Amino acid sequence: MKHFHRPKQTESVADELFEYKSVEKKKLKISIAITLITMLVEIVGGFLTNSLALISDAGHMFTHLFALSVSTAAIACANRPVCHHRTFGFYRIEILAAHLNSLFIFAVTIWIFIEGVQRIIHPKQVIGMEMFIIAFIGLVVNLVTAWILHGATKESLNIKSAFVHMLADTLSSVAIVIGAIIIYFTKWNIIDPVISIVITFFIAAWGWGLFRDSANILLEAAPKGMDTDQIRKVLLEEINEIEEISDLHVWEITSKMYSMTAHVKIKGDEKCVDVKKILSRIKQIVNEKFDIEHTTIELD
Repeated sequence: MKHFHRPKQTESVADELFEYKSVEKKKLKISIAITLITMLVEIVGGFLTNSLALISDAGHMFTHLFALSVSTAAIACANRPVCHHRTFGFYRIEILAAHLNSLFIFAVTIWIFIEGVQRIIHPKQVIGMEMFIIAFIGLVVNLVTAWILHGATKESLNIKSAFVHMLADTLSSVAIVIGAIIIYFTKWNIIDPVISIVITFFIAAWGWGLFRDSANILLEAAPKGMDTDQIRKVLLEEINEIEEISDLHVWEITSKMYSMTAHVKIKGDEKCVDVKKILSRIKQIVNEKFDIEHTTIELD
C-alpha cells in the first residue's frame, strides 16, 4: 500500500480562506451595527403603532442580528490554528453556526405565527402612517445590508445563513410597507397579523434550506451537486492505468473546502508503472473538474 497526501496545497487553501474570511468578518461587523440600530427602531415603533408586523419584523431582525453575531464569532473560531487533536482545525464551527441559525429561525417563526393567529381572533388598531415610515426605514436598511453581504454568499454557507435572514427581512419589510399603506387608507387592521403569518411561511422555507444544507455537511454527505459515481467514471476514462476505484468518499469540511479519499487499483505490476505520475494525475483531475483540494489515495 502507498499513501498520498497534499499538505502544501491544503495549507495554501487555508491561507486563501483565512484572507477571504477576514473580509467576511468586516462585512459582518458593519451589518451588525446597522441591524442593531434598525431593530431597536422597529421595536419602539411597533409598540407605539401597535403593529404586530413591525414587532414581528423586529423579532426577525433580532434573529438576523443573532445570525450575524454567531457568524462573526464562528469565523474568529475557525481561524484558530490546527492542533494535534483537531487536524482539520475549527472550520466546521462555521457550519455549526449555520445549523444553529436555522433552528433559531424555526423558533421565531413559530412565535410569530401563534401571535398572528391571536391577533386575527382579537384584532387591535394599528397606526398606518407611522407603521409605513418605520417599515420603509427597515426596508432601506435591509437592502443596504444585503448589498454588503451579497458577494460572500457563494463561498460561505455561514455567510449564506446570515444572507438568508437578510432576504427574509427584506421581503417582510416590503410586505409591511404595502400593508401599512392598505391599513392607512382602509383601516383594515386585520391586514397586520395576516402579513405576519404570510411572512412566517417564507422564513420557514428559507430556514429549511439552510437546515438541510448545514445538516448534510455535518453528516459528511457528498457536497451538493457532486456525484461520486461521476468522479469515479471520469478518473477511469482519463487514466488508463487505473483498473478499479473503491471506497471513494467525498465530503465538505466547510463551505468550498472539499476532501476525498479512495482506494485505487492499478493495472498490472505496480513496479512497471509511474505511480507518482498516476497520483499526480488523479489529484489534478479532481481538482480541476470537481474543486477537490485535499486528497488521500491508497494504491492497491
